[in-house]
Amino acid sequence: MGRFFDHGDLRFVVLKLIAEKPSHGYELIKAIETAAGGAYSPSPGVVYPTLTLLEELGYVTASDAGGGKKLYTITPEGEAFLASNEAPVRSLFERMAEAASASAAFSPQILRARENLKTALRLKLHGGQLSAEQIAAVAKALDDAATAIESI
Repeated sequence: MGRFFDHGDLRFVVLKLIAEKPSHGYELIKAIETAAGGAYSPSPGVVYPTLTLLEELGYVTASDAGGGKKLYTITPEGEAFLASNEAPVRSLFERMAEAASASAAFSPQILRARENLKTALRLKLHGGQLSAEQIAAVAKALDDAATAIESI
């Protein structure tokens, strides 16, 4: 798959999400990932520069929320910009919804199984000293699971 968004599209998505709910950068990353059904998750390296650009354009303001976090809120200029770009913004969110409906990343069965595996691995690795044989057995089980998933 190529780029999920064309140049400049992410600013529309981020601004729309902030208009719906003032947010921190990490919350926006998770909201975009969820809206796209796991088909796309933006990196902090694209989200934070986008937030800086939106702030420089006067479309959002950032307030200190403590703990090094900034809370981004839309401005009247940002609301006007969104309104003047309603069609492309709607199209982007429709595309993300289509990707989400086609994605299995957030299916309940896969989420449950993935969490079970993470929990079992964490408990085993933090449960005490493992022997060389146990380490080899865990690595083999993980490799076998990867091979089985790839063959589906």
